[in-house]
Amino acid sequence: MILPGQNPPPADHDILLTPEQTKATIEALAVQLCRGLSDPHKRVVVGIRRGGALVARLLRDQLAQCHGIELPLGFLDITFYRDDLDTIGPNPVVGATDMSMDLDDKRIILVDDVLFTGRTIRAALNALFDYGRPERVDLVVLVDRGFRQLPIQPDFVGMTVATGPREFIKLHPQQDEGYPMVVRRLI
Repeated sequence: MILPGQNPPPADHDILLTPEQTKATIEALAVQLCRGLSDPHKRVVVGIRRGGALVARLLRDQLAQCHGIELPLGFLDITFYRDDLDTIGPNPVVGATDMSMDLDDKRIILVDDVLFTGRTIRAALNALFDYGRPERVDLVVLVDRGFRQLPIQPDFVGMTVATGPREFIKLHPQQDEGYPMVVRRLI
């Protein structure tokens, strides 16, 4: 709340990561993954629709620079695996799932933009196992905001942000030149 005589906060007060900072964070995640990435031929990158898909694509591009090979990339829509489907309305927005690669005995890099309660990841794991039986799943998130309701923790985190239960962290794609996203806190 702005009191009389106070100036409003600057317009970018809610920006957690600028496009340049987002790029640096994804590059740092790729470096962490490269250090522990054995046998890249067994690796598959899977992004959770919507924000996780964009992060996964950019992360996979960074990993290609590290290993000199382009890892397979899949996209997972978890809409019908959610435990709150009845609360999101009669016409949920469903994105395309593209899991054309073999997942059996692969080491999956599961990517999401923001980790909160853990319910999205639980739904993604249920969906993922409908496409095969991976050897391992590593969870990579751009932002971990806490408030877990399920015992799910990321293996790789770009940024940890303390938030209140009524706050939101959103990835916003950019249409202009430069890096394609900014991360904002919404109150």
